Amino acid sequence: MLKEGDKAPSFNAKDQDGNKVKLSDYKGKRVALYFYPRDMTPGCTKQACSLRDGFSELTKNNIVVLGVSTDDEKSHQKFIGKHDLPFTLIADIDHAVAEKYGVWVEKNMYGKKYMGIKRTTFLVNEEGKIATIMNKVKVAEHAEEVLKAFNT
Repeated sequence: MLKEGDKAPSFNAKDQDGNKVKLSDYKGKRVALYFYPRDMTPGCTKQACSLRDGFSELTKNNIVVLGVSTDDEKSHQKFIGKHDLPFTLIADIDHAVAEKYGVWVEKNMYGKKYMGIKRTTFLVNEEGKIATIMNKVKVAEHAEEVLKAFNT
């Protein structure tokens, strides 16, 4: 189980355009690495739009936003296009990144059990360490939560 102060697990994944993304690419920057269940769902859309609306303030504070879900590149492209999202979405199709961060969990909806991503945001500092783990996020206010947690 990851905790604050731990070195953030490295990963090598693909973004919405098929480009490789590694956490080490962002050394020296603050990273809001947010895991969300699915593109185009109501809660995930509110969360992404909050981050979009606060994006200029996040960028001003040296914060990079990376969204991660198990949706594929095509789904991410559609999500970005429909909601004009200015940040990178990682296509974690095999849930390898989610597993490294401990957010690939058994879920239960209407008595049906299945595996999925637990909505969680990891704030990674300039040294690559986990500064904050946000398990309970307010999707409509997520950008403000990230800014506050990074003490900006």
